[in-house]
Amino acid sequence: MSSDNGQQDALWIARAQKGDRSGLDNLIRKYERRAYQYAYRLTRDQDLASDLVASAFVRVYSAIPNFKGNSAFTTWLYRILTNCYLDIKKTERSRPTVSLEQTLSTDSGTEVTRQFEDKGPSPSDVTEQSAREDRMQEAVASLPEYQQAMLIMFHVENLSYEEIAAALDLPLGTVKSRLNRARLSLREALVSDQELFQR
Repeated sequence: MSSDNGQQDALWIARAQKGDRSGLDNLIRKYERRAYQYAYRLTRDQDLASDLVASAFVRVYSAIPNFKGNSAFTTWLYRILTNCYLDIKKTERSRPTVSLEQTLSTDSGTEVTRQFEDKGPSPSDVTEQSAREDRMQEAVASLPEYQQAMLIMFHVENLSYEEIAAALDLPLGTVKSRLNRARLSLREALVSDQELFQR
């Protein structure tokens, strides 16, 4: 994040801490999309991601008077989003649900005729790519939640080890070792699908 960006955030934070609602509104407008993208990558569910972002910004609103500025606002926001996600997963574990997809039949028996030439990837390429993405998402979802969050922060959000350490309030060495463990776990989860990922 540039220093100009950081200075602008600091001005808005100072305003919000004085009770000026526009400061917080500006921060939310600036970061809501980034927050949603991270939340969606964690949950793979649009509604749940929206709920997660809403919960996170409610926490930001409550906690902003205590924000000391020891880290960037975005780092603090990632920490809050991750904590909200872990809280939701904890609640889900204590209240198991059944997916509607498990109870619905998808055999409609209808046929669709292609009306024009498709110059994009072939159906088999699309299917293969989709299978790879689905399998990768399944494998990531099978990991402990904190490992999922770390992998997404590092490999998708492009946060540095230092930023992840600050966001999760962990020592740098712990972040590096946990990320390595997460990568090994992911590799093990995908070991039976090597052919899918070698093409």
